[in-house]
Amino acid sequence: MDPLEDVLALLETRSHLSTRLLAGGEWAVRFAAPSGVKFNAVRRGSCLLEVDGVDEPVTLSEGDCYLLTRPRGFTLRSGPGVVPVDAGPVFAKAEDGVARVGCGEDVFLMGGRFSFGLRAQELLLDALPPVVLVPAATGQAETVRWALTAIDQELLHRRMGSTLVAEHLAVVMLVHILRLHLVREARTVSGWLAGLADPVVAAALARMHEEPARPWTVAELARSGAVSRSTLAARFKSAVGQGPLEYLTAWRLELASKQLREGSATVASIARDVGYGSESALSTAFKRVMEVSPHHYRKQSRESSATAVPPDHNRTE
Repeated sequence: MDPLEDVLALLETRSHLSTRLLAGGEWAVRFAAPSGVKFNAVRRGSCLLEVDGVDEPVTLSEGDCYLLTRPRGFTLRSGPGVVPVDAGPVFAKAEDGVARVGCGEDVFLMGGRFSFGLRAQELLLDALPPVVLVPAATGQAETVRWALTAIDQELLHRRMGSTLVAEHLAVVMLVHILRLHLVREARTVSGWLAGLADPVVAAALARMHEEPARPWTVAELARSGAVSRSTLAARFKSAVGQGPLEYLTAWRLELASKQLREGSATVASIARDVGYGSESALSTAFKRVMEVSPHHYRKQSRESSATAVPPDHNRTE
């Protein structure tokens, strides 16, 4: 299995498209901290992006796309010195899925957000910078432009199933953005995501994700990358921040956690599925890493689900 695909599936990645924005003249819009990961793409014109906690504004040109990976407020503006208006009232007055600000139609943005399961922050988002930018001038950005154009067409023509298709295309776009970020900014990425940029480490990750229950040894994993045991151990530790077998343990526990949250299988059955020989072996590892027993974790998860506030899927900005 592909590790990136595995993690995005484990995190139950979903996209939620939002109202588009038309702007012209001098304008500025202030947005509250988004829930999930916010994305926007500039389909026409240019503007500035200012993100709380990021020192310098980001200049956005036609074709550029960005992700905001932290829950931080941000401002989109035509230029410096314009007093921003709150996004809420602007988007509340949207017509035909388009909100307007300023005078004219110089700038057109489309966007939305990605929502994830419980472990997204640690498994994915902490490995990324607060702002991930994909400039249109980047040669590899063609696939992102294709996805954005296809989303535009779905939203414009509103054929049967257009919302579902557009939201799936947005997830495709997310995968391409993460791929491009790995290629362009491999040195700034951390954790398992950084391992995908190293072909030797990526080969070992792929084998572990393909057969997580197999009793892997470092020597066997090293053969998948045609390197020595010591070379794999050193490169894996350098890229991912932990050894191969430590990573394997963590991934098995993530798989076990998902089954405990969502399924009704016994702890003994889950233990066998993820590579532990007995319920007690899984319980020992689970307590060491998660600090609670599997049974307690399942109980906590069900209680949390029963009292959770449903997500607001009607957010437009």
